Amino acid sequence: MDKKSTVYFPSIFNDVIGPVMRGPSSSHCAASVRIGRMARDLMNTDIRDVLIKFDTNGSLATTHESQGSDMGLFAGFLGWEIFDERLPEAAQTLSNAGINITIKISDLGADHPNTYKLNLKNTAEHHELIALSTGSGMIEVIAIDGVSLSMAGDYHETLIFVEGAEDKVFAYVMKNVEAEDILLRKGKDTTFIQIKTRDVLSDAIIADLRAHENIRWIKRFSPVLPVLSSKNMHVPFITCREMLTYNERRNLPLWELALDYESIRGGLSHQDIFQKMGEIVTIMQNAVRRGIDGTEYADRILGYQSGAFLKQMENRQLLDTGILNRIILNVTAMMESKSSMGVIVAAPTAGACGVLPGAVIGAAESMRLDNDQITRALLASGMIGVFIAANATFAAEIGGCQAECGAGSGMAAAGLVTLAGGSTTQALDAASMALQNSLGMICDPVANRVEVPCLGRNVMAAANALACTNMAMAGYDPVVPLDEVIETMDSVGKSIPCELRCTALGGLSVTKTSVDIQKRLERHKKKPTA
Repeated sequence: MDKKSTVYFPSIFNDVIGPVMRGPSSSHCAASVRIGRMARDLMNTDIRDVLIKFDTNGSLATTHESQGSDMGLFAGFLGWEIFDERLPEAAQTLSNAGINITIKISDLGADHPNTYKLNLKNTAEHHELIALSTGSGMIEVIAIDGVSLSMAGDYHETLIFVEGAEDKVFAYVMKNVEAEDILLRKGKDTTFIQIKTRDVLSDAIIADLRAHENIRWIKRFSPVLPVLSSKNMHVPFITCREMLTYNERRNLPLWELALDYESIRGGLSHQDIFQKMGEIVTIMQNAVRRGIDGTEYADRILGYQSGAFLKQMENRQLLDTGILNRIILNVTAMMESKSSMGVIVAAPTAGACGVLPGAVIGAAESMRLDNDQITRALLASGMIGVFIAANATFAAEIGGCQAECGAGSGMAAAGLVTLAGGSTTQALDAASMALQNSLGMICDPVANRVEVPCLGRNVMAAANALACTNMAMAGYDPVVPLDEVIETMDSVGKSIPCELRCTALGGLSVTKTSVDIQKRLERHKKKPTA
């Protein structure tokens, strides 16, 4: 689904500051867990055989193994969460359970670079599910058994497969089921009724439905997103211009505007939103601490480096850059936690997970600020991310690294202004300048791992955010308003050659060193264990 083709209201916790996850990539690993869980629900948890197809011309053809798509799917088939510590064991666990997996690369003619086509079987049923990873762990199921539909994991969903007399069953559902939406979906050979609700359908309703002789299957899908949607969902604003108009008489700081937005969008109280973001701050701090303490993981390029940086920083062996050195340390530590399968927060993506926490937590530590102040900064950052999610993309496969590290830099700049006590206008100006400086950044991971040049680009993005913060605080003119920069970011991203958008087909991905590292890592994985 192209988000700009329909009215789309992102959630700060669904789309921007999240998910809380393990794995190298949110759009590959976290999203695929969620797709796998939807597939598991389609099969009523009973999966025996799976044929996974990736499009020859998409990003997954070359990255599905190294960036965690396979691992994530397998974990989803098992019903695991995206932060489960067993994720690396998913393939072996599936094999032990007697579930047969086949992966095929073929020309699917897919319009989206992150397309998953799954053929699922057990002894009684056979279904096909097509889904997309749309960026930052977000997904959309776009077809089941050849019937087009839309399922994003933001509702409890029920599919009622009918064989004849569908109008009669549909009339019963319309009369007896209180739902956010009820849709009759028809394909060439399959018809089903799709029901979207905010709560699980009652057992009594399900029992009544099963009594209809024309109903073949009833499939119940649990939400995979933390914040649900609703039929009458609306938001107070969806662009910076609209937000500034909304704020003319309120004169609220950006972080309070974020509270208003998320509260109206998700039906949550300000207190609940602040508490939830505070919990995310703690998760980020723990990930930074874990990285600094030291990490080990075999399947990665870069080893433990943050500890040496800290030691040299404390011994005054580095150039004195003030807050920036603390930010570099935290960015590095966060990336090392991510690359060693530790729990991190994709903010907005796993590939850019070091930018926002590295900058904001690093600056807050240097400024001796408390967690409430960090929470306010992340809320302000989340508001910038909402504008990007609604009007551009976080997916490197669509927009290059400007959609990940670039977006993270704009978000971090707004968060740093908030830490510094700046105004809403200054936060928007800083975000605009940071995004302007990131336009055209490509995505070309070495050896298909989200480490190089990702670490350096995370550091660069955080440093850019710091510089733009001080420029905005000093009254520098961004010239181009943030809304226009985001629109430009979207068009620039789409004009980047596909080889330079996370496909491992161009840039540093195809250097001799990259190829050699990939071969070495593959040989290591194939070595028998004692």
